[in-house]
Amino acid sequence: MTRAARLAPFALASMLALTACSSGAAESGGTASEGGAGTITITDNNGQVQVPTNPARVVALDNTSFETLHAMGVKPVAVPKRLLPNSMQAWNDDPEILDVGTHTEPKLEVINEAAPDLIVGGKRFLRHTDTLKTIAPVVDLAPNVEQSGYLDKLKNQTTALGQIFGQEEMATQLGQELDTASQAAAQSTTGQSVFLANHNGGKIDNGAGRMAPLIQPLGMTDVFAATDQPTGGSATPGSESVHQDSGLAPETIAAVDPDWMIVMDRDAATAEPGETVTAAKATVDAQRAWANTTFMQRNQVVYLEPDFYTTEGIQAYTRAYQAINTTASQ
Repeated sequence: MTRAARLAPFALASMLALTACSSGAAESGGTASEGGAGTITITDNNGQVQVPTNPARVVALDNTSFETLHAMGVKPVAVPKRLLPNSMQAWNDDPEILDVGTHTEPKLEVINEAAPDLIVGGKRFLRHTDTLKTIAPVVDLAPNVEQSGYLDKLKNQTTALGQIFGQEEMATQLGQELDTASQAAAQSTTGQSVFLANHNGGKIDNGAGRMAPLIQPLGMTDVFAATDQPTGGSATPGSESVHQDSGLAPETIAAVDPDWMIVMDRDAATAEPGETVTAAKATVDAQRAWANTTFMQRNQVVYLEPDFYTTEGIQAYTRAYQAINTTASQ
């Protein structure tokens, strides 16, 4: 084992801080402009950062970018394998891709040993950004579910990654697919009500705090909206937790009688390998109190992909809108 591998994370941070460089002025967004030879200047969530174009060694930490990076032909040198969605099993099984742990217990020494040219950070690893910057340039393009304009930020993220990796055409196509799907879903659901449901611990609860961005471009009314859910241009979050049981009763949901139910299955997304969990659909179907609700009678229940909670990227949102539109067309 090398000396760096034996260092505790805080010691590594101190050592690497000696080579740290300052970042640009803060400015939100995901646009990019021409930089020097072999580099490009990206305006990310923390300001302007100069990053290499077509970097050979990439550490990928942000779950919203995983599927896009994979589609663009990027094979990272290190990822947080325990946080990978089921759709990224190929990265999880690849012995050449190092495991950097989780955001709660990051293995910063592994990231250092991976010698990355670029770190795609943000989201769950946000609080480690300053330390990561001492290892390699960090680009944080991750959208935030607690802010409005999530879809625009997904497109900005995709555009910037396309410019970094020379995949502008693919980035444009992904953005167009998202627009087409969300516009179709909006047309088919305008004026209707919805319960944004989170399946957690084998129970159906309010998922508005995490799922609010999904209906921002739609003309739907969330019947159990988070009390501080974003409206208009606000950047204040919907804060109801999807990690705890709020005690919302099935009878309460039935009494409100929403037109739609959209279900995120957190249990399926966070299940450990080999662990068996009850599917969200089975839990929903077992609720006798919902037998005569509008969403059940009209078969207007949409189950997001099992790993939606651990993806939340542009492809996941596109497929969610396609599912909503398909259900509305039945």
